Amino acid sequence: MAAIFPVILSGGSGMRLWPVSRQAYPKQFLPLTGTRSLFEEALRRVVDPQRFAPVTVICNVDHRFVVAEQMRQQGLASRAVILEPVGRNTAAAATIAALSVLAEQPDGLLLVMPSDHLIRDVAKFRAAIDVAAPPAHAGHLMTFGLPPQRPDSGFGYIELGDVLDGHAACAISRFIEKPDPERAKAFVDGGRHLWNSGIFLMRADVLVEEMTRHEPEVVAKCREAFAMSHRDLDFLRLHAETFSAVKSISFDHAVMERTKRAGVVPCDIGWSDLGSWEGLWDAGPTDAQGNRLTGDVLAIDSHNNLIHSTSRLISTIGLEGMVVVETDTAILVAPRARSQDVRQAAARLEALQRPEAREHSTVYRPWGAYRSINQGNGFQVKHITVKPGQSLSLQLHHKRSEHWVVVRGEGRITRGDEVLTLRPNESTYIPIGMKHRLENTATVPLEMIEVQCGDYLGEDDIVRFTDVYGRA
Repeated sequence: MAAIFPVILSGGSGMRLWPVSRQAYPKQFLPLTGTRSLFEEALRRVVDPQRFAPVTVICNVDHRFVVAEQMRQQGLASRAVILEPVGRNTAAAATIAALSVLAEQPDGLLLVMPSDHLIRDVAKFRAAIDVAAPPAHAGHLMTFGLPPQRPDSGFGYIELGDVLDGHAACAISRFIEKPDPERAKAFVDGGRHLWNSGIFLMRADVLVEEMTRHEPEVVAKCREAFAMSHRDLDFLRLHAETFSAVKSISFDHAVMERTKRAGVVPCDIGWSDLGSWEGLWDAGPTDAQGNRLTGDVLAIDSHNNLIHSTSRLISTIGLEGMVVVETDTAILVAPRARSQDVRQAAARLEALQRPEAREHSTVYRPWGAYRSINQGNGFQVKHITVKPGQSLSLQLHHKRSEHWVVVRGEGRITRGDEVLTLRPNESTYIPIGMKHRLENTATVPLEMIEVQCGDYLGEDDIVRFTDVYGRA
């Protein structure tokens, strides 16, 4: 029997969970339901050498080092990490994944999954895959449908057709995208409709065949972008100009709603797409007052709220049915019933080019992270952490000088032609225009306070000369 090739799609930005989820560090990389991130949970869901090949990840180029780091933390190796220069929705991503498998095993099954969904019952999920595998091998394009928990107009629905001949699965009569509340209630009451999970199982050659039938231009551009891809460290970069020209369309719209070969396995796997703060509240657990509380929260006479604190105390009195989310740079307050509208705030901030739409105060880099502590006219203070054995690029700045003070660990500093070692409570000064590099040669994290001074303190004031991560 052909192998199953898991494919995790990690291109989303999760802006309905703003301000915790942001473009530079979206919801799939956050531990929203436990100690592991949603991406890490998705990885672990398909760790079974008897059942699955190593995972293929397709992600935004800006998230490549986060993907690599979270895979490293889980002790997992990938079959491939494919980098999209721009997001082009799930049809293009699934096609690229199929093209990557075709040369290896044309009839290999692709299990295409979002990276940001919650599945509580992994055993039932794998059992559903076992049910879907025979019809998928036979040439059907299989998806997984969930019993609707409520009449929710925010989900897509699948109407069940007849049982597939010889298989313990059903054909799909039709897809219904986000019905109005009255139709959604009728679907739930009728018992013939399922929520659409957005998870697919199909042969690589069948996927490409059906995409070619319905969206030939998407396939042609994907073939070209994949053929012109190149290796970058442990990543495969798609050709940027060609892939940017690919039509943006979902796999559901491109194929599943048009093909005559679609099938579905009904399964109750404890699924949620965690697509909003309401969805996260619904995923539980809640306290005796119906509140889902995270972090330092004092809720007095407050009921049925989601209150999420990341850096300070939140205290509420008499609050009912609200979402309150605190980060160190932004606070959201909204009725739970309007949590789907949170993306409007994120979109407005993006249009205003506000940094709160894209980044947190802590910004992750392949070598570690930095956090902005304070900023004013002509200065900025950062807390920098460099992982053991990692180093920043050899670089210079045209518009700012930097003062460095080591507070933990040991750093090797390149400062012009000078190389020196700094330990806790030791410091150095980097003038404007001087080449410099920071390296952690020790076995513990290096922590440093950086004070920047200058007329312009933007992150684009950087000229790199050498960089072990291949950044421009």
